[in-house]
Amino acid sequence: MAHKRQKLGASGEALAVRHLEEAGLTIVERNWRCGAGELDIIAREDAPDFSQGGQVVPWLVIVEVRTRRGDRYGTALQSITPRKAAKLREVAAHYIQSVQWSGPWRIDVVAVQMDAGGKLQQVEHIRHAVRG
Repeated sequence: MAHKRQKLGASGEALAVRHLEEAGLTIVERNWRCGAGELDIIAREDAPDFSQGGQVVPWLVIVEVRTRRGDRYGTALQSITPRKAAKLREVAAHYIQSVQWSGPWRIDVVAVQMDAGGKLQQVEHIRHAVRG
């Protein structure tokens, strides 16, 4: 069972990477780990920083990929619980400190939804999905 879940997660991450790259993001790292946990994808995107008057600057984008087959246990997007969001913020803080990032950053979610048979239904990229 664990092998099937790992395979599903890996295929979801591959779809997410392709989707993010097509949207103009640059992938920096994948599966970054520390003692606090793991980040699926770290990317960069040039985007407006409205705290700086809308100037376009590089953003650090931490991406959580959630892949679901069927909706028996909820959709991929519904799987981001408050506890999961808090964990993402914690691990993101470790990453930001480790690379000494001082610019704007955000946590996005890519939700990959498949039907019960494994056929892709939707890939949805939600920017700023997890707020500080």
